[in-house]
Amino acid sequence: MEYRAQAEIDLSAIAFNVRQLISVADVPVMAVVKADAYGHGLIPVARTAVNAGAAWLGVALLEEALALRTAEITEPILAWLVPPSSDFVRAIEHEIDLAVPSRAIFDEIRQASRSTGKRARIHIELDTGMTRGGFLDEWDEFLDFLLSDVSWFSEVEVIGLFSHFARADEPGQGQNARQLKRFVEMQDDLNRIGIVPTISHLSNSAATLADASSHFDLVRTGIAMYGLTPNIEHLGSSQSLGLRPAMTLRAKLHLVKTVDAGTEVGYGAVGKTTVDTRLGIVAMGYADGIPRIAQGAGVFVHGSRAEVIGRISMDQFVVDLGKDSPARAGDWVTVFGPGSSGEYSADEWGAASQSINYEVVTRIGSRVPRVYSTISRSV
Repeated sequence: MEYRAQAEIDLSAIAFNVRQLISVADVPVMAVVKADAYGHGLIPVARTAVNAGAAWLGVALLEEALALRTAEITEPILAWLVPPSSDFVRAIEHEIDLAVPSRAIFDEIRQASRSTGKRARIHIELDTGMTRGGFLDEWDEFLDFLLSDVSWFSEVEVIGLFSHFARADEPGQGQNARQLKRFVEMQDDLNRIGIVPTISHLSNSAATLADASSHFDLVRTGIAMYGLTPNIEHLGSSQSLGLRPAMTLRAKLHLVKTVDAGTEVGYGAVGKTTVDTRLGIVAMGYADGIPRIAQGAGVFVHGSRAEVIGRISMDQFVVDLGKDSPARAGDWVTVFGPGSSGEYSADEWGAASQSINYEVVTRIGSRVPRVYSTISRSV
């Protein structure tokens, strides 16, 4: 079946990136596959990452971890966004490691452990300066509890200790050094009371690529695994980092029409042609994840770029093909891809929508089919 739009996922690129990151990190790699593997497809990407050598899988949500187990993926999985009243019993039964950012969640996991008769596997999450998840104000109180009530040892096994950088994609920022220092201090706090986690992990993709001192026992690689740079300004492009972008987004031209100079285009008439030209109507819109505010990006067709004109609509958007374009209705265009053939990249679409490449790929909606291959395509 041929679609009106599709996201083509090059699994060989993901495998290449995983191997590349393993070589850079020199420690085991956790492949982060949250948010449907950053829009690339949870199960196919997880299997590819594991086959390429990833030792762990990381997800935000418990339901993502359970989907991996349902797919008979047996590698260690960490779920780190598990609020109170999550189904901790089911998580323990499926041997899913759980993040513990608070005493309340720790107590709920203990109760679930008693219900199952199985020892829960946890990673204690530390807030070292991101001021988001993890222990902060109740840290000393939690340490006192761990030391005073040793009954928890039979219910919970401390597998890991982790935190998250706020500015690892800006090497040299003082906050990175402060977070690293605080992480080591909090690690020492645990060690002093006799708790020595098997795995300490702090590095995200940016720190994996730029800061070997933060690698510890494991690195968590998200955006880089998909071949995208964590920050093009401070770390360089995907190509300069030795990564291969895995997603190419393509769509069909629904219509092509010739218009005069001064023709108004789209809602609010915010677009207007400056010369006689041909316009292409692309069969995708913000319901598919194309940012409504995007200006300055476009599509690649017949060897040329065609920029967006007017506002992005729910199901379609308009591009200026140019007066002499040979494009016709039914032709495929590339919305973004690796960029190596002249097409727009996810980085460029991010900049055009006042955002970042992370958002561009993760927001591509479920009504856009994912088509998997081991060879990238471009127009």
